[in-house]
Amino acid sequence: MNVDLGDLNAFLAVAHAGGFREGARARGGSASGLSEAVRRLEAQLGVRLFNRTTRSVALTDAGAGLLARLGPALNEVEAALDVVNGFRDRPAGTLRLNVPVSAARLVLPAIVPRFLAAYPGIRLEVIAEEGFVDVLAAGCDAGIRYDERLEQDMIAVPIGPRVQRFAAAASPAYLDRHGRPEHPGDLLGHACLRGRFASGAMPPWEFERDGEVVRVDPTGPLLVTLGGAADLAVDAAIAGTGIVCLFEDWLRPYIDSGVLEPVLEPWWQSFSGPFLYYPGRRLVPAPLRAFIDFVKDGGA
Repeated sequence: MNVDLGDLNAFLAVAHAGGFREGARARGGSASGLSEAVRRLEAQLGVRLFNRTTRSVALTDAGAGLLARLGPALNEVEAALDVVNGFRDRPAGTLRLNVPVSAARLVLPAIVPRFLAAYPGIRLEVIAEEGFVDVLAAGCDAGIRYDERLEQDMIAVPIGPRVQRFAAAASPAYLDRHGRPEHPGDLLGHACLRGRFASGAMPPWEFERDGEVVRVDPTGPLLVTLGGAADLAVDAAIAGTGIVCLFEDWLRPYIDSGVLEPVLEPWWQSFSGPFLYYPGRRLVPAPLRAFIDFVKDGGA
């Protein structure tokens, strides 16, 4: 069966994005072009891959089965074709990274501009989301995550700052009105601006001092999705709504400017920095190899 690889990639784009318009935006093409490619693929295969309504697009059982096997297979095809990159003076191609929002905001800005300037033939795609994903199945070459969320069969390379801290802060006006906490337990009597993951999990706030670890689960008037909506919690803290707890590097500009004041700073907990991770069971594409070498050589 002579199936066009472009049609297969169109199917993947729609499946990963959850729709033709969304897939077209991700690929930089048109929804009608993707729709035609999927129809062509369905005609060649003789099965329907998507159930379509005016409001939604969902994989059929046949489509789900194809998706499960196709993503890794096409990644292997791309890796095989990428061998040609070894004969170039400079690597070229697309590098796809799946990263948490915190890494997109706090780690990559110090790396990406210099990396792209050093490798003008490489196009970088960054997908920011909080949940751990199978990077191959998601059509990505590598990801960035923290140590506790890495799978054992992944190769991990340190990237970004090696030590980070969680920080708590509030506006001086809020603290003047409600008092300044002296112990993490005091937070139970304050308005705290909480965050939860897209999965629904809401991690407690954790503090540490002289080997003593204190976990608190305070309440407050605002709950946001961690990552994408964290800036709303920061803005609310600046406006005097309550206390926010987030990466220190995220809050540092506001603390330095004085619009936020540190809360319980001696209790701020440190944790290890993130890692660039990728599967060790496949040929490393040339753009990813260039990025790995750039990070190892001090690009991060």
